[in-house]
Amino acid sequence: MRTTLTLSAALVAALLSGCATQSSNTFQPFQAEDLSAQVKAGLLVQKTNTFFVLNDSSSSMGKTFLNSAEYSGTKLDVEKNLLNKFNKTIPAIPLSSGLRSFGFGPCLGWSHTHLNQPLQNYSKAGFDSAITSLTCSSGGTPLAEAIEASNADLASASGNIALLVFSDGMDEFSPLPAAQALKARYGDRLCIYTVWVGNEQDAPGQTNLQEVANISNCGFATDVNAISNPAGMGNFVKNVFFKPGSPVKECSQLDDDNDGVNNCLDKCPNTPKGAKVDKDGCWAYHGIFFDFDSDKIKPNFDPALENAVEVLHINPELSIEIQGHTDSFGSDDYNLNLSERRAKAVKNELIRRGIDGHRMSTIGYGESKPADTNETDEGRAYNRRVVFDRAKK
Repeated sequence: MRTTLTLSAALVAALLSGCATQSSNTFQPFQAEDLSAQVKAGLLVQKTNTFFVLNDSSSSMGKTFLNSAEYSGTKLDVEKNLLNKFNKTIPAIPLSSGLRSFGFGPCLGWSHTHLNQPLQNYSKAGFDSAITSLTCSSGGTPLAEAIEASNADLASASGNIALLVFSDGMDEFSPLPAAQALKARYGDRLCIYTVWVGNEQDAPGQTNLQEVANISNCGFATDVNAISNPAGMGNFVKNVFFKPGSPVKECSQLDDDNDGVNNCLDKCPNTPKGAKVDKDGCWAYHGIFFDFDSDKIKPNFDPALENAVEVLHINPELSIEIQGHTDSFGSDDYNLNLSERRAKAVKNELIRRGIDGHRMSTIGYGESKPADTNETDEGRAYNRRVVFDRAKK
């Protein structure tokens, strides 16, 4: 008698749930589009912080997929392949993710919906384990119950949320009220995206999924064939997670202080307006500024001094530090003293030309900060220099 009752119960369960169809964890080879460069360049700006997948694991997904020659196996196999491609295409950005399946019967622990992976910090390996946990399909298509359950699943979600529904859309009951309630709770933070995985006889389900996506006013509906190849999946991932951004220029394309030397090469990136700079982008004058062992400024450097006066006039808030440098000939102490004397000589000349001495300070570095080699005449001449820099406040 006990055996008869057990068999009867099993028969009733099978009739209610449909036969469970096992799914494969073997995925198609897929070379995902690399979106990292576009993110790094600022062409893509992240807009979504959390994604949560509702995957149809009902008995209808156990049927053979016939809508594309690219796939063999069941509709659930196709869903898992798409999720695998989706996972591979997501670039390295901070995200939270989770996955819930819906159906009924043994594949979902005799519930209408099952939380395969609660919301957690996203990783490709972690989400891959969620995909492979979708082992079989059975029962009806209670998307409404899965959406209702996701209300609690998303309670800890931060930022903007993408709810992704993979299904053939052949629901017994309309999921629209549940989707409307979810949207009412999360408002503008929630966008719903649906992916139709169906055969020709499932065409009404495509319309159902379109209506679900429309509720959020910011998501959209798509299908298998639109997102199967690398370019299609790349566009899907970009639309779900990103908004267009302005490209970030390379430093070689930038000159923030407008001195004619790009940011990559500019060793003095805050040059004041009007200053004449050297190849390093520094407001500096190179060469034999003084005769040997002299702090008398040579007449041929008059244009350099006039430029300094002009810069200080057009930048009245500017205070400067006058820095003296020498080549490596002579002792360290001698060169240090010589560089200090020459920096003071330049300050005195600028005072004579009408610049307030309180706007200028001096320092000598001797031979300690060469700008070029001291092994050649040209290099040593480049190192014998006076540099004007903004005074540190």
